[in-house]
Amino acid sequence: MPTIVDSSDGELARAVAARVPREAEAAESELYRRLAPRVRLYGRRHLRDEDAACDLVQQVMLVTIEKLRQGSVRDVDQIASFVLGVSRTMVRDLRRLEGRREKLREVFMVPDVIEAPMGDAVFDVDRLETCLARLADRERMVVLLTFYAERTAGDVGKELGIKEGNVRVIRHRAVERLRTCMTSGEVAQ
Repeated sequence: MPTIVDSSDGELARAVAARVPREAEAAESELYRRLAPRVRLYGRRHLRDEDAACDLVQQVMLVTIEKLRQGSVRDVDQIASFVLGVSRTMVRDLRRLEGRREKLREVFMVPDVIEAPMGDAVFDVDRLETCLARLADRERMVVLLTFYAERTAGDVGKELGIKEGNVRVIRHRAVERLRTCMTSGEVAQ
């Protein structure tokens, strides 16, 4: 194999896949050096955010190296095309996730204060937003799917890949944390 710098992208990808300790490490570094700027450019163009583009680079290159190590890349000579495909998929997933978050923000965060059904009491949406943000991602998803999307524990479990009983436990603990946060301003750990 020629020197690392003189190697083609395909040769570097094969060296990573072969997992020869020193060669693979050097090949991974060189592949990263070559492909990261392309992914960053793609991310800036499609995400329109420098920080998101940098995050995309890390995620795409991590997936690429892992797939090469596993031997899951069919045509290592077309590694640049593989990286582009992974980039497209991740950008699409990020947009989809952001769309879901935006819908949830619209539903949960529209008014500053909502009249509670108990007369003069008011509901502090800003505090709820803060309290929801403090929950772990899985707890937040369980709460939102249960109370916003009105799904059963079984449906939530199927969507999140956890058992129905675990959904109930997570929901119970999350509601307690929300209650504590809404009344005292702190999330119980």
